[in-house]
Amino acid sequence: QALEKGVYNQVPGDGRERVVTDYCAAKIRAEDGRSIANVDISAFINNLPYCKSTTSFSTPDASGSTSQAANIVEALEVGATALLIDEDTSATNFMIRDARMQALVAKEKEPITPFIAKVQALYRTHHVSTILVIGGAGDYFDVANHIIMMDEYVPRDVTEEAKAIAKRFGASSIEVENVFSASRARIPSASSVSAERGHREKIRVRDADAIAFGNEDIDLNAVEQIAEKSQTRAIGAALVYLRKQYMDGRCSIREMSAALERDIEAHGLNVLSPVFAVNHARPRRFEIAAALNRLRSLQVEQA
Repeated sequence: QALEKGVYNQVPGDGRERVVTDYCAAKIRAEDGRSIANVDISAFINNLPYCKSTTSFSTPDASGSTSQAANIVEALEVGATALLIDEDTSATNFMIRDARMQALVAKEKEPITPFIAKVQALYRTHHVSTILVIGGAGDYFDVANHIIMMDEYVPRDVTEEAKAIAKRFGASSIEVENVFSASRARIPSASSVSAERGHREKIRVRDADAIAFGNEDIDLNAVEQIAEKSQTRAIGAALVYLRKQYMDGRCSIREMSAALERDIEAHGLNVLSPVFAVNHARPRRFEIAAALNRLRSLQVEQA
Protein backbone atom coordinates (compact mmCIF):
# COMPACT_ATOMS: atom_id res chain seq x y z
CA GLN A 1 0.00 0.00 0.00
CA ALA A 2 2.89 2.36 0.64
CA LEU A 3 4.08 1.79 -2.93
CA GLU A 4 0.56 2.34 -4.30
CA LYS A 5 0.17 5.65 -2.48
CA GLY A 6 3.80 6.62 -3.02
CA VAL A 7 2.74 8.15 -6.35
CA TYR A 8 1.46 11.13 -4.35
CA ASN A 9 3.46 13.78 -2.54
CA GLN A 10 4.40 12.72 0.96
CA VAL A 11 2.64 14.27 3.95
CA PRO A 12 4.96 14.40 6.99
CA GLY A 13 4.09 11.60 9.39
CA ASP A 14 2.01 9.55 6.96
CA GLY A 15 4.35 6.55 7.14
CA ARG A 16 5.93 6.96 3.68
CA GLU A 17 9.11 8.72 4.75
CA ARG A 18 11.25 6.24 2.81
CA VAL A 19 8.85 5.35 0.00
CA VAL A 20 8.86 7.11 -3.36
CA THR A 21 7.05 5.68 -6.38
CA ASP A 22 7.08 6.75 -10.02
CA TYR A 23 4.05 9.01 -10.54
CA CYS A 24 3.04 6.89 -13.55
CA ALA A 25 3.04 3.55 -11.69
CA ALA A 26 -0.32 1.76 -11.87
CA LYS A 27 -1.65 -0.85 -9.44
CA ILE A 28 -2.98 -3.89 -11.31
CA ARG A 29 -5.28 -6.62 -10.01
CA ALA A 30 -7.91 -9.10 -11.10
CA GLU A 31 -11.42 -7.69 -11.08
CA ASP A 32 -14.08 -10.32 -11.65
CA GLY A 33 -17.35 -8.94 -12.98
CA ARG A 34 -16.16 -5.64 -14.42
CA SER A 35 -17.22 -4.59 -17.89
CA ILE A 36 -14.71 -4.30 -20.75
CA ALA A 37 -15.24 -2.29 -23.94
CA ASN A 38 -13.25 -3.20 -27.06
CA VAL A 39 -9.86 -3.78 -25.43
CA ASP A 40 -7.10 -5.64 -27.25
CA ILE A 41 -6.08 -8.33 -24.73
CA SER A 42 -4.54 -10.61 -27.36
CA ALA A 43 -1.07 -10.21 -25.80
CA PHE A 44 -2.38 -12.41 -22.98
CA ILE A 45 -5.61 -14.08 -24.10
CA ASN A 46 -6.28 -15.99 -27.34
CA ASN A 47 -8.08 -19.06 -28.64
CA LEU A 48 -11.29 -18.42 -26.72
CA PRO A 49 -14.23 -20.79 -27.25
CA TYR A 50 -16.47 -20.10 -30.26
CA CYS A 51 -13.62 -18.08 -31.86
CA LYS A 52 -14.39 -15.00 -29.76
CA SER A 53 -12.04 -12.16 -30.71
CA THR A 54 -9.54 -10.90 -28.17
CA THR A 55 -8.14 -8.09 -30.33
CA SER A 56 -11.34 -6.17 -29.66
CA PHE A 57 -12.66 -7.84 -26.54
CA SER A 58 -15.89 -6.78 -24.85
CA THR A 59 -17.85 -8.30 -22.00
CA PRO A 60 -20.23 -7.10 -19.26
CA ASP A 61 -18.84 -9.70 -16.83
CA ALA A 62 -15.09 -10.29 -17.08
CA SER A 63 -13.32 -13.22 -15.48
CA GLY A 64 -10.29 -12.79 -13.24
CA SER A 65 -7.82 -13.39 -16.06
CA THR A 66 -9.55 -11.28 -18.74
CA SER A 67 -10.07 -8.43 -16.28
CA GLN A 68 -6.42 -8.43 -15.23
CA ALA A 69 -5.31 -8.49 -18.86
CA ALA A 70 -7.62 -5.56 -19.66
CA ASN A 71 -6.43 -3.63 -16.60
CA ILE A 72 -2.83 -3.90 -17.81
CA VAL A 73 -3.64 -2.87 -21.40
CA GLU A 74 -5.77 0.08 -20.22
CA ALA A 75 -2.99 1.29 -17.90
CA LEU A 76 -0.45 1.09 -20.73
CA GLU A 77 -2.90 2.94 -22.98
CA VAL A 78 -2.67 6.08 -20.83
CA GLY A 79 1.07 5.91 -20.25
CA ALA A 80 1.87 3.69 -17.27
CA THR A 81 5.62 3.27 -16.84
CA ALA A 82 5.48 0.69 -14.04
CA LEU A 83 3.00 -1.95 -12.91
CA LEU A 84 2.44 -2.82 -9.23
CA ILE A 85 1.06 -6.36 -8.86
CA ASP A 86 0.27 -8.37 -5.73
CA GLU A 87 -0.01 -12.13 -6.07
CA ASP A 88 -2.84 -12.15 -3.51
CA THR A 89 -5.14 -10.02 -5.71
CA SER A 90 -4.19 -11.60 -9.03
CA ALA A 91 -5.75 -14.40 -11.03
CA THR A 92 -3.50 -17.43 -10.51
CA ASN A 93 -3.93 -18.74 -14.06
CA PHE A 94 -3.04 -15.31 -15.42
CA MET A 95 0.22 -15.13 -13.48
CA ILE A 96 1.68 -18.59 -14.07
CA ARG A 97 1.13 -22.16 -15.35
CA ASP A 98 3.19 -24.84 -13.71
CA ALA A 99 4.88 -27.73 -15.55
CA ARG A 100 2.18 -30.26 -14.71
CA MET A 101 -0.60 -28.08 -16.07
CA GLN A 102 1.43 -27.40 -19.21
CA ALA A 103 1.90 -31.15 -19.68
CA LEU A 104 -1.85 -31.76 -19.34
CA VAL A 105 -3.12 -28.86 -21.48
CA ALA A 106 -1.27 -28.25 -24.74
CA LYS A 107 -0.23 -24.67 -25.43
CA GLU A 108 -2.44 -24.40 -28.53
CA LYS A 109 -5.47 -25.32 -26.40
CA GLU A 110 -4.70 -22.93 -23.53
CA PRO A 111 -6.14 -19.44 -24.13
CA ILE A 112 -3.97 -17.66 -21.54
CA THR A 113 -0.35 -16.64 -22.04
CA PRO A 114 0.71 -16.09 -18.42
CA PHE A 115 2.22 -12.81 -17.30
CA ILE A 116 5.54 -14.49 -16.49
CA ALA A 117 6.00 -15.13 -20.23
CA LYS A 118 5.46 -11.46 -21.09
CA VAL A 119 6.99 -9.47 -18.24
CA GLN A 120 10.48 -9.20 -19.80
CA ALA A 121 9.11 -8.33 -23.25
CA LEU A 122 6.97 -5.64 -21.66
CA TYR A 123 10.12 -4.01 -20.32
CA ARG A 124 12.23 -4.47 -23.44
CA THR A 125 9.54 -3.32 -25.87
CA HIS A 126 7.77 -0.59 -23.90
CA HIS A 127 10.22 0.20 -21.05
CA VAL A 128 7.52 -0.66 -18.51
CA SER A 129 8.82 -2.15 -15.27
CA THR A 130 6.94 -4.46 -12.91
CA ILE A 131 7.10 -4.68 -9.13
CA LEU A 132 5.57 -7.99 -8.11
CA VAL A 133 4.81 -9.00 -4.52
CA ILE A 134 4.82 -12.78 -4.54
CA GLY A 135 5.28 -15.63 -2.12
CA GLY A 136 4.32 -18.81 -3.93
CA ALA A 137 5.72 -18.78 -7.47
CA GLY A 138 9.49 -19.21 -7.52
CA ASP A 139 9.47 -19.48 -11.32
CA TYR A 140 9.59 -15.67 -11.31
CA PHE A 141 13.19 -15.94 -10.04
CA ASP A 142 14.15 -16.76 -13.64
CA VAL A 143 12.75 -13.55 -15.13
CA ALA A 144 13.32 -11.05 -12.31
CA ASN A 145 16.16 -8.52 -12.45
CA HIS A 146 16.12 -7.82 -8.72
CA ILE A 147 14.68 -9.92 -5.90
CA ILE A 148 14.08 -8.38 -2.49
CA MET A 149 12.99 -10.43 0.53
CA MET A 150 11.32 -8.97 3.60
CA ASP A 151 13.14 -10.40 6.61
CA GLU A 152 11.27 -9.44 9.79
CA TYR A 153 10.00 -6.32 8.00
CA VAL A 154 13.48 -5.38 6.79
CA PRO A 155 14.09 -5.50 3.00
CA ARG A 156 17.07 -7.57 1.94
CA ASP A 157 18.50 -7.99 -1.58
CA VAL A 158 18.58 -11.75 -2.23
CA THR A 159 18.97 -11.63 -6.02
CA GLU A 160 22.15 -13.71 -6.15
CA GLU A 161 20.78 -16.29 -3.73
CA ALA A 162 17.46 -16.58 -5.61
CA LYS A 163 19.18 -16.89 -8.99
CA ALA A 164 21.40 -19.66 -7.58
CA ILE A 165 18.31 -21.51 -6.32
CA ALA A 166 16.65 -21.15 -9.73
CA LYS A 167 19.75 -22.55 -11.42
CA ARG A 168 19.89 -25.47 -9.01
CA PHE A 169 16.26 -26.43 -9.66
CA GLY A 170 16.59 -26.01 -13.43
CA ALA A 171 15.07 -23.54 -15.85
CA SER A 172 11.37 -22.79 -15.67
CA SER A 173 9.18 -24.66 -18.14
CA ILE A 174 7.50 -21.40 -19.16
CA GLU A 175 8.36 -20.32 -22.71
CA VAL A 176 9.35 -16.67 -22.35
CA GLU A 177 8.19 -14.50 -25.25
CA ASN A 178 10.22 -11.70 -26.83
CA VAL A 179 7.42 -9.54 -28.21
CA PHE A 180 4.74 -7.47 -26.54
CA SER A 181 2.74 -5.85 -29.32
CA ALA A 182 1.15 -2.43 -28.88
CA SER A 183 -2.63 -2.28 -28.80
CA ARG A 184 -4.67 -0.04 -31.08
CA ALA A 185 -5.97 3.33 -29.93
CA ARG A 186 -9.55 3.40 -28.67
CA ILE A 187 -11.96 6.24 -29.43
CA PRO A 188 -14.95 6.60 -27.06
CA SER A 189 -18.43 7.59 -28.20
CA ALA A 190 -19.69 10.76 -26.51
CA SER A 191 -23.27 9.49 -26.52
CA SER A 192 -22.24 6.54 -24.34
CA VAL A 193 -20.73 8.78 -21.65
CA SER A 194 -23.73 10.71 -20.41
CA ALA A 195 -24.41 11.84 -16.85
CA GLU A 196 -27.93 12.91 -17.74
CA ARG A 197 -30.75 11.67 -15.56
CA GLY A 198 -34.08 13.04 -16.57
CA HIS A 199 -33.33 16.40 -18.14
CA ARG A 200 -30.18 17.33 -16.24
CA GLU A 201 -26.74 16.02 -15.42
CA LYS A 202 -26.52 14.23 -12.12
CA ILE A 203 -23.29 13.00 -10.53
CA ARG A 204 -23.25 11.76 -6.96
CA VAL A 205 -20.28 10.48 -4.99
CA ARG A 206 -21.13 8.69 -1.78
CA ASP A 207 -17.75 7.09 -1.14
CA ALA A 208 -14.26 7.18 -2.64
CA ASP A 209 -14.92 3.95 -4.53
CA ALA A 210 -18.24 4.66 -6.28
CA ILE A 211 -19.79 7.25 -8.59
CA ALA A 212 -23.48 7.51 -9.47
CA PHE A 213 -23.09 8.86 -13.00
CA GLY A 214 -26.47 9.64 -14.52
CA ASN A 215 -28.28 6.31 -14.70
CA GLU A 216 -25.08 4.29 -14.23
CA ASP A 217 -23.07 3.31 -11.16
CA ILE A 218 -19.30 3.24 -11.63
CA ASP A 219 -17.66 0.77 -9.26
CA LEU A 220 -14.13 1.91 -8.36
CA ASN A 221 -13.59 -0.52 -5.51
CA ALA A 222 -10.71 -2.22 -7.36
CA VAL A 223 -9.09 1.09 -8.38
CA GLU A 224 -6.82 1.12 -5.39
CA GLN A 225 -4.78 4.28 -5.93
CA ILE A 226 -7.64 6.68 -5.28
CA ALA A 227 -6.65 8.28 -1.98
CA GLU A 228 -9.79 10.18 -0.97
CA LYS A 229 -13.38 11.02 -1.82
CA SER A 230 -12.53 14.48 -3.16
CA GLN A 231 -10.53 12.82 -5.95
CA THR A 232 -13.54 10.71 -6.87
CA ARG A 233 -15.67 13.87 -7.12
CA ALA A 234 -13.10 15.33 -9.50
CA ILE A 235 -13.11 12.11 -11.54
CA GLY A 236 -16.88 12.39 -12.05
CA ALA A 237 -16.49 15.99 -13.18
CA ALA A 238 -13.57 15.01 -15.42
CA LEU A 239 -15.70 12.47 -17.29
CA VAL A 240 -18.24 15.17 -18.11
CA TYR A 241 -15.46 17.55 -19.15
CA LEU A 242 -13.89 14.94 -21.43
CA ARG A 243 -17.25 14.25 -23.07
CA LYS A 244 -17.90 17.91 -23.78
CA GLN A 245 -14.39 18.95 -24.79
CA TYR A 246 -12.73 15.99 -26.46
CA MET A 247 -15.12 13.19 -27.40
CA ASP A 248 -15.49 14.20 -31.04
CA GLY A 249 -15.18 10.78 -32.67
CA ARG A 250 -11.48 11.29 -33.45
CA CYS A 251 -9.71 11.77 -30.12
CA SER A 252 -8.45 8.59 -28.43
CA ILE A 253 -8.55 7.85 -24.71
CA ARG A 254 -4.79 8.33 -24.53
CA GLU A 255 -4.93 11.68 -26.34
CA MET A 256 -7.80 13.07 -24.28
CA SER A 257 -6.20 11.93 -21.02
CA ALA A 258 -3.02 13.82 -21.90
CA ALA A 259 -5.02 16.87 -22.99
CA LEU A 260 -6.95 16.89 -19.72
CA GLU A 261 -3.71 16.85 -17.72
CA ARG A 262 -2.44 19.83 -19.72
CA ASP A 263 -5.70 21.70 -19.10
CA ILE A 264 -5.50 21.09 -15.35
CA GLU A 265 -1.83 22.12 -15.28
CA ALA A 266 -2.70 25.36 -17.07
CA HIS A 267 -5.97 26.28 -15.34
CA GLY A 268 -6.25 24.18 -12.19
CA LEU A 269 -9.24 22.09 -11.13
CA ASN A 270 -11.55 25.03 -11.91
CA VAL A 271 -11.46 23.82 -15.50
CA LEU A 272 -13.56 20.83 -14.41
CA SER A 273 -16.11 22.65 -12.33
CA PRO A 274 -15.68 26.34 -11.42
CA VAL A 275 -18.45 26.13 -8.80
CA PHE A 276 -17.46 22.94 -6.99
CA ALA A 277 -13.67 22.88 -7.45
CA VAL A 278 -13.23 23.62 -3.74
CA ASN A 279 -14.51 20.09 -3.05
CA HIS A 280 -12.13 18.46 -5.54
CA ALA A 281 -8.65 17.00 -5.21
CA ARG A 282 -6.56 16.29 -8.27
CA PRO A 283 -6.77 12.72 -9.60
CA ARG A 284 -4.24 11.15 -11.93
CA ARG A 285 -5.12 10.33 -15.52
CA PHE A 286 -4.92 6.63 -14.66
CA GLU A 287 -7.83 6.78 -12.22
CA ILE A 288 -9.88 8.99 -14.57
CA ALA A 289 -9.35 6.49 -17.40
CA ALA A 290 -10.16 3.63 -15.03
CA ALA A 291 -13.51 5.22 -14.20
CA LEU A 292 -14.26 5.76 -17.89
CA ASN A 293 -13.39 2.15 -18.67
CA ARG A 294 -15.70 0.89 -15.92
CA LEU A 295 -18.70 2.87 -17.15
CA ARG A 296 -20.96 0.05 -18.33
CA SER A 297 -22.58 2.17 -21.03
CA LEU A 298 -19.18 2.97 -22.60
CA GLN A 299 -18.86 2.31 -26.31
CA VAL A 300 -15.54 2.65 -28.12
CA GLU A 301 -14.14 2.07 -31.58
CA GLN A 302 -10.56 1.06 -32.31
CA ALA A 303 -8.56 3.35 -34.56
